[in-house]
Amino acid sequence: MNETTPVEDTERSTVAEMADGDAQFTANRTLSPEFVHLISEVIEARDVDAFVGLTTEMHPADIADLIGLIEVDEREELIEMLGGALPPDVLAELDDDLREDVVEAMRPEKVAEAVTELETDDAAFVLEDLDEEKRAEILAEVPLEDRLALRAALDYEEDSAGRLMQREFFAAPGYWTVGQIIDRLRGTEDLPDRFYEVFVVDPSFQPVGAVPLSTLLKRPRETVIEDIMTERDMRKIPVTMDQEEVAYLFEQYNLISSPVVDDSDRLVGMITVDDVVEMVREESQEDMLALGGVEADTGLSDTVIETVRSRFSWLAVNLATAILASLVIALFDGAIDQIVALAVLMPIVASMGGNAGTQTLTVAVRSLATKDLTAANAARIIYRESVVGFLNGVIFAIIMGALAGAWYFALGWGDRSQAVELGLVVGAAMIINLLAAGLAGILVPIGLQRAGADPAVSSAVFVTTVTDIVGFFVFLGLAAIVLLPSA
Repeated sequence: MNETTPVEDTERSTVAEMADGDAQFTANRTLSPEFVHLISEVIEARDVDAFVGLTTEMHPADIADLIGLIEVDEREELIEMLGGALPPDVLAELDDDLREDVVEAMRPEKVAEAVTELETDDAAFVLEDLDEEKRAEILAEVPLEDRLALRAALDYEEDSAGRLMQREFFAAPGYWTVGQIIDRLRGTEDLPDRFYEVFVVDPSFQPVGAVPLSTLLKRPRETVIEDIMTERDMRKIPVTMDQEEVAYLFEQYNLISSPVVDDSDRLVGMITVDDVVEMVREESQEDMLALGGVEADTGLSDTVIETVRSRFSWLAVNLATAILASLVIALFDGAIDQIVALAVLMPIVASMGGNAGTQTLTVAVRSLATKDLTAANAARIIYRESVVGFLNGVIFAIIMGALAGAWYFALGWGDRSQAVELGLVVGAAMIINLLAAGLAGILVPIGLQRAGADPAVSSAVFVTTVTDIVGFFVFLGLAAIVLLPSA
């Protein structure tokens, strides 16, 4: 038996208090700082019983969050304290960036035991980001049948239906009766943890229909399932289908589960709505990070060096585009020297265009991901965004033109006529740049998608480059034409 150092009596009374009820959560169901601190003290004292007492009533997802909140050295000490293992359901709930570090700290045989208890899709998620050597070491400890299933799952592309699906499902031939199926369900333990329908297969094991469990339980035992199966609502998903396409099918047709078929149209697995919800969350996070120029696998558990490395590349691209915009400004250095107000006003024109372009871009990228924006309605959406950009440009041209002219005149930098001309220049530049922003915000992601690139990854850089260059060039160019002769 491992020796443990007991915690102080005061700490033990706190443990009893915190373990009673939901005291570990704040009002909005987030883990409280006091509870996390208490867990740190328990880990430092290496008191396994106290840790179990504190977490035994917690949901695995909350325990996973807790592990993410403690320090790295505490995390490693906790795993060692628990015998080099974590419960399988907790392991499956860890964030991707954290799970890899946790698995690396666990003993290979303990990881193997955990993935054996998980469904194949969750087990594949646990192993997919590990290096080949570590993965092979773990798989060597897994029983042969489970190992073959896991290797088959990991052979599929990371973002495919084959990787997302679970291989545990229930299927029956069409001539079976409701009674036969119910007896089989009750008489076997080899069932998925969660499923919603029985798939009906033909002699070649191709799915031809499905019977929801709710329908099954309402029918007499002698009912043949071929007579009650549904075909219209069943959507067969190829193993090679991209997971975003899978999410679209589930959303479009309100699916709860769907069969996955191989190249021969044979049933090989199923995808359930809980898998899709998790995948949609991850895809949304990736899109959000990509729009900000951050790599998708970036997380709060990354080290400083890893974070710097992940952000450096896009910052370097932004530097290049900023230098390009500054070269445009340098073309009009003479105008800026003569009219100092231009240096004050030109960032306003460029930033308004950048913000307007980002608004359009965000809507466009989301619409492309959900297939609301397609080739069928692209022309109409482009026209709409152009009109929106133009009208916003007119509105802000009036506001900013009036403010710029009044400010220029009030400071005594020019007479009333020059102030009016400056206001007109600012207004015209605002209209043109917001129109360009609307067009860039919709055309850039559409163009990138048609070129086979992910519009969420690089659209923002192109759009801001367009709005900066157009904003500076149009504003300074108009100023040079209109204002310099009278300056």
